[in-house]
Amino acid sequence: MKRILIVLVLVGIIGLVGLGQEKIVIGHRGAAGYLPEHTLAGYAFGYALGADYVEPDLVLTKDAQLICVHDIYLDPTTDVEQVFPSRRGSDGHWYAADFTLDEIKTLSVHERCQANGDPYFPDRFPVGKSKFEVPTFVEMIELVQCLNESTGRNVGIYPELKRPAWHAEQGFPMEQALLDILTKYGYTQPGAKVYVQCFEPDSLKKLRELGAELPLIQLVSASWAYAGMWTEQGLDEIATYANGIGPSKTIIEKNPAYVEWAHTRGLLVHPYTFRLDELPGKYPTLETELRQFYFAYGVDGLFTDFADIAARVLGH
Repeated sequence: MKRILIVLVLVGIIGLVGLGQEKIVIGHRGAAGYLPEHTLAGYAFGYALGADYVEPDLVLTKDAQLICVHDIYLDPTTDVEQVFPSRRGSDGHWYAADFTLDEIKTLSVHERCQANGDPYFPDRFPVGKSKFEVPTFVEMIELVQCLNESTGRNVGIYPELKRPAWHAEQGFPMEQALLDILTKYGYTQPGAKVYVQCFEPDSLKKLRELGAELPLIQLVSASWAYAGMWTEQGLDEIATYANGIGPSKTIIEKNPAYVEWAHTRGLLVHPYTFRLDELPGKYPTLETELRQFYFAYGVDGLFTDFADIAARVLGH
């Protein structure tokens, strides 16, 4: 028990002192409200719109390269079905782990589509217009760091490991690959401009075992599989290995005290995902919803497809 309390205190100190308390804007998948998600153009636009952190989701290729894609599948956001029609998996998907980086670089990224080919958000960037590549994590980092040099800003990165347990089952452990790249580019200390997030606690714990001192964020879904994390006891456990939580915003809507519970344990709170074109009925505008979360509920930052609106709300 004494050991748990010591860990709680140390993690809390890192979260509250090392990271600071200024409220932040996280560019969800770049600038997904305006450009196809997880493209260099989208990351650059999210940066330009005022994001404090830009979020890449990460998966591994067949040749163990970290690339920026939201899913372990390529079909929802690329033309892989047309380019490699015979490479469909038995479940009807095209898996990134079945393709080399060179093969993936031949694909064109488009707005996220449903299984029938219709876009999830019809009023966003038109599907099939212009051409965008799948970027590597290294390309994403270099883009952000070079923009920091040319603009004088200090925007951070907020990578998410996607399905690390699944990757490990395929023989592709993600954690060390992530740390190797972060170390190469100078993201090593608790105060570095980076957060690492994941839905899987074991992956975050593995990062700690590998010596990671970086701020880690436990993502918390609104599905019942995560119900244990919605409690004070669940937050006690998270505080032993993470610096914050990234909960579905619906968890906070149902229980605003969840933010205070997390803060009491030294945990930052960065809920997801805020969208102009997916607005809950109780809010007349996205600005209204953002103000409620930033100032009434007291979150420390949030993920949004529309970084410009959040930056305006915060006066950035």
